[in-house]
Amino acid sequence: MFRLNSLSALAELAVSSRWYHGGSQPTQMRRRVMMVAFLGASAVTASTGLLWKRALAEAPPSVNNLKSELGDKGKNKDEGEVHNHEKKAADSYLEPCTEEKKKKRSGFRDRKVMEYENRIRAYSTPDKIFRYFATLKVINEPGESEVFMTPQDFVRSITPNEKQPEHLGLDQYIVKRFDGKAEFSKKEKKILHRVIKKRKRSILKRRKKVPQKEERARNVSTKLKEKEIRKKIMKWLEKKIAQEREKFADEGSIFYTLGECGLISFSDYIFLTTVLSTPQRNFEIAFKMFDLNGDGEVDMDEFEQVQSIIRSQTSMGMRHRDRSTTGNTLKSGLCSALTTYFFGADLKGKLTIKNFLEFQRKLQHDVLKLEFERHDPVDGKISERQFGGMLLAYSGVQSKKLTAMQKQLKKHFKEGKGLTFQEVENFFTFLKNINDVDTALSFYHMAGASLDKVTMQQVARTVAKVELSDHVCDVVFALFDCDGNGELSNKEFVSIMKQRLMRGLEKPKDMGFTRLMQAMWKCAQETAWDFALPKQ
Repeated sequence: MFRLNSLSALAELAVSSRWYHGGSQPTQMRRRVMMVAFLGASAVTASTGLLWKRALAEAPPSVNNLKSELGDKGKNKDEGEVHNHEKKAADSYLEPCTEEKKKKRSGFRDRKVMEYENRIRAYSTPDKIFRYFATLKVINEPGESEVFMTPQDFVRSITPNEKQPEHLGLDQYIVKRFDGKAEFSKKEKKILHRVIKKRKRSILKRRKKVPQKEERARNVSTKLKEKEIRKKIMKWLEKKIAQEREKFADEGSIFYTLGECGLISFSDYIFLTTVLSTPQRNFEIAFKMFDLNGDGEVDMDEFEQVQSIIRSQTSMGMRHRDRSTTGNTLKSGLCSALTTYFFGADLKGKLTIKNFLEFQRKLQHDVLKLEFERHDPVDGKISERQFGGMLLAYSGVQSKKLTAMQKQLKKHFKEGKGLTFQEVENFFTFLKNINDVDTALSFYHMAGASLDKVTMQQVARTVAKVELSDHVCDVVFALFDCDGNGELSNKEFVSIMKQRLMRGLEKPKDMGFTRLMQAMWKCAQETAWDFALPKQ
């Protein structure tokens, strides 16, 4: 389209030039200028067309393009291939959609979508974040529907630059029915219709072998036959769907304790983000505040108060508003599975700070494990660049500097040996004590000692009681050794690691304009009060 417009513009330019210079004999200088202008315009048109083709090639196909391509391919295939495709689809369309394991190079469209999703993570309300990144809508046996996240959805909702799967977004879900009724898309209905026709033909062939049944079949109308066959197949499909209850988390995972086969409701989402974004020390203080008898235990009602106070201090809790229209209202108390996990089957048990901190530790471990597995480890190891990406995911570093740091990492580890999950977990255990690490590194700095790899390993042993391998230290120093002198840039390392530890959940979920207006209003009130009642 762009090339056609450009060619028409060039044609009009040629006509106007002939009209302008038609009366007089053009000089040699004018001819040269016109020739240069024509060649320049042609070169610009050709290069623009090539760039446009390249942009289309890099970007993944849109939904409409994908549908048209699939339609064209379907028309060109012969009947045998179509029947094979139908057979495969009829056997596998009940299986859930899975993400591609290998990530393709992100094109222009993907980058823009990821930027939009990053803005949703940073500035939207918890209700919108949950509705955007949740992928499942479950219809229960009474016919009531509820939206759920899988553990993978939960990790994606708090991890920047992780793109939502295609065809899923705000209020777009995969429907799972457990009420005995089947629900199909248009494509699935077409396949089902063809399967029913095929099934009907096979039944009629079998009936032709027996003369009596053949005569009966002639007497019965075709509609009744179709209805009977359709009813049998639909019953079989409904039975298969009713039996299909997937497990979205391992039984040893903390997500499995949430109930619903490891799925996460909106109330669970708020609770889990609160647990992840709150330091251990804050929970210890809150438990001591409500532990009236000093035995280090709280009951269910006291824990709800602890949870309410902690949530009100987090950015998610401050931003949340109950929305009855979408059904995302924060229910009082925890889900039944978690209350049983914390307080026993009769809900009369006591929760100690030790048990709750163990729950927090398990949650952090499971989330880290999911992050690790998202990088598709080979032989249980991820590359050094992938580990560097995990460290810098929440850094907020400018794109140019981020690219330079990643190039520096690639330069140091051209043939990397990779990192195991145990090495990654040890480093993140070290990060949990980042405030103490900051103090220890400051002491070393004030004493005049260099912050080298040996010093970092010594701090990890002293503060976090973990051993950091030499390879992990090499990767960290390759990222944060700006001068290349083998010493760590202390301030930048600590600030980025603090953001990584909190996963960006501690940041306020607004643009800052509201807080600016509130500060200006408060300042204006105080100034007016000072003018009204001057100090004597």
